Amino acid sequence: MANKNLTYRDAGVDIDAGNELVERIKPIVAATRRPEVISGIGGFGGLFALPPGRYREPVLVSGTDGVGTKLKLAQQLGIHDTIGIDLVAMCVNDVLVQGAEPLFFLDYFACGKLDVEVAADVVRGIAAGCSQAGAALIGGETAEMPDMYAEGEYDLAGFCVGAVERDAVIDGGTIAAGDGLIGIASSGPHSNGYSLIRRVLDLAGDPDIDGSRASERLLAPTRIYVKPVLELMSVVAIKGLAHITGGGITENLPRIHDDALHAEIDTRSWEQGAIFDWLAEAGNIATDEMRRTFNCGVGMIAVVDAADVTRAIDILASAGESAWEIGRMADGSGPVRFR
Repeated sequence: MANKNLTYRDAGVDIDAGNELVERIKPIVAATRRPEVISGIGGFGGLFALPPGRYREPVLVSGTDGVGTKLKLAQQLGIHDTIGIDLVAMCVNDVLVQGAEPLFFLDYFACGKLDVEVAADVVRGIAAGCSQAGAALIGGETAEMPDMYAEGEYDLAGFCVGAVERDAVIDGGTIAAGDGLIGIASSGPHSNGYSLIRRVLDLAGDPDIDGSRASERLLAPTRIYVKPVLELMSVVAIKGLAHITGGGITENLPRIHDDALHAEIDTRSWEQGAIFDWLAEAGNIATDEMRRTFNCGVGMIAVVDAADVTRAIDILASAGESAWEIGRMADGSGPVRFR
């Protein structure tokens, strides 16, 4: 008997579904377009032209990241339209701390079997995040790989490029003792610590917290700080920025200042929020472990001259951000000191 003629679909890859997805997301991607974009979705590469005269000596700043096992929670709950915001946020916030404006973004979506509806929801979230950041979504890759992922599972990665004038790069070199530390509120755990979070959910269930299920609160998308912080930069000299991701304030803040300094943080200056209180109690997580795993309510820290603290907080408040003076820089090497 003659063997059947095998096709790629027989092997688990549906080219037609991939083409359908591209057509489905074209208008979504188009909504993020910037004037500098000179290519459309579907090409082999995304083209972006730096406008003549915009920069004197531009430095390109790149970043890449994923969203970790927060994806597992999103897939468990069947909520796919916000996880893309997390993906963008984790990349653009990293680019931002160097002083750069995010220019464009690309994504990588990998799965075992392509579900066009789910993938389109994910891209809608990515486009929403790009709009929040002012970045153009200029391309991406969808990889359907049978046997690599369990049914219903997918993975994400993101890539961002921004630009900043060479003499405006924020590198922490001018941070000095006495400078003020401004904490900008997070929307929750953002995209870090979810292996521990899922363990707590397994042990403690999914209770109601102030009117919402814990799992729903934990899926709140990562806050994108680009537009308010760029606005702040245009008025106040920012000496340093720290994106508070995995490692919390404990490990991320020391990355941006000289070893001869340390940060002193007043933990009474902000409230970390009900979801962090619940995680600590339900998981019996020690305070030090909370601080080096989660952002504990502070998603970004700006370092400014002490004389600029009040004005900086007012500017952030006008841009819709909650911000507080959470401490000062001090002489002497050592870890962050909490009190």
